Amino acid sequence: MVHFGFSYIGCIFLLLLFTPNIIWTRNKPADYEKHVVKENKALLFLERVGEVSTSILALIFSDFNFRPFTIWSLWLYASIFLMVLYELYWIRYFRSPKTLADMYSSFAGFPVAGASLPCIAFFCLGIYGTNIFMILSAIILSIGHIGIHLQHRNDVVARKETSLAAKAIRIVIAIPVSALLLLAIVGIAGRNINWFRGYIDTSTGINESSYVEIGGQEQYISIRGRNINNPVILYIHGGPAGPDSAIMPVFTDPLIDEYTVVCWDQRGCGRTYFRNAKTDPENKTVSFEQALIDTDELVDYIRERFGQDKIIIMGHSFGTVVGTRYIQLHSEKVSAYVGIGQFVNVTRSDTIAYQDALDKAKANGEDTSALEKAYREYLGGNSLNEYLTLRQATSKYHPAPNKASTIGLAFFSPYTGVDDVRWVLIQADTDRYYELELNLMNTAYTFDIYDYPLEYDVPMCFISGDFDYICNSTLTEAFCNDITAPTRSFTAISGDGHSPQYDTPDSFGYIVTRFLSENT
Repeated sequence: MVHFGFSYIGCIFLLLLFTPNIIWTRNKPADYEKHVVKENKALLFLERVGEVSTSILALIFSDFNFRPFTIWSLWLYASIFLMVLYELYWIRYFRSPKTLADMYSSFAGFPVAGASLPCIAFFCLGIYGTNIFMILSAIILSIGHIGIHLQHRNDVVARKETSLAAKAIRIVIAIPVSALLLLAIVGIAGRNINWFRGYIDTSTGINESSYVEIGGQEQYISIRGRNINNPVILYIHGGPAGPDSAIMPVFTDPLIDEYTVVCWDQRGCGRTYFRNAKTDPENKTVSFEQALIDTDELVDYIRERFGQDKIIIMGHSFGTVVGTRYIQLHSEKVSAYVGIGQFVNVTRSDTIAYQDALDKAKANGEDTSALEKAYREYLGGNSLNEYLTLRQATSKYHPAPNKASTIGLAFFSPYTGVDDVRWVLIQADTDRYYELELNLMNTAYTFDIYDYPLEYDVPMCFISGDFDYICNSTLTEAFCNDITAPTRSFTAISGDGHSPQYDTPDSFGYIVTRFLSENT
């Protein structure tokens, strides 16, 4: 995503572009110069701007080079295919009588192929590199270059009348294709903007995504911070198995000036799952005990890499189950704890949400039979569907005013990848998702934090949304009051739901940095 560096793919493309054009200078069609003087000046200007900018951009961004294959790589292969067609077009031209009609002819279904093929190729290359500068440059080049070629073609080639049916088919095809391309352009533009907004100078900081050997698996981590000497926060996502590293810049941006933040796709989910799917496709190695072992290995990796004796543990939702147990087992490695949407007891939380929803429904004179049925099935349920059905039934009575759109955040995030989307699709298949994460689901729905000691040896900070009915904020506040710790703090952010780090990231960041600065 907008990484400066030499692009050998761009260099190859430019060689493929310029070489036949140099040969063409000695093989121009007769009367070509007569038509040059008729060229539209505005189109000529756009063509020149596009040629210069595209040539420069193709060389200075390493994002255009080969990367490990994903479905997104098809954009690169498409651009290469188009450049091959471009070379074949020139071979045909050089073997032809070399008339103006030959030069402005179609090839492989592409009109004025000498202009359209390279323009589309560079456009596809821009999408592959998620580089809005290349995309816009290719569009400018296309308007000028293809426009001039069409102008010349119309001067020398008699226009054929197109049937009404053919026109209709073109329109039907063009509308959805154009809509998809526009969506891609908007998405890439947003990703580029967010990349520069959160830009990190890696000469003093770190902005890195990689796989680290943890517990016998290569597990995905993302690290961001403006100074590698800053204290380190390990963020443990919720779910279970609900990784959010793709959108982590939203809440890490307010933190990275003072902290280095490590986000992690835990064993059995997200990018880590796909990395190890061949050896553990059914998540046989996933368990709560293994999660604690993995956490300890990752903590040791972070401590050694950054030369720090202790790090900060930050958990969200089910991640707080892992986090609170870990700091009781290894408090000597932890300087502080931040719990977001702290997990206390899910059945108690869901019951509070149900009772509140039932009271509101009755006050509104609504039929509560479906709601009551959902709660009965929830109490006797043995799959994810019963839990989700109840939450869907109660959630409409607890709309959080500040609710963030994770879909929108992911769409415009420069860190969203194909495997992130693939994991969301698995989550959408609730039966398969529940099957893969059965061990962790059983932990989640039987866990009660009061079954464990209430003594903690590190400063404890709890942040909830006052509209959090998944891990109810009243339970978190009561738990905070019940524990003993060097320092304890509870904050309910007004209007936020279960994910205050995304609902109001600036407020969240302020609370975190203030607490940590005062207690670490």
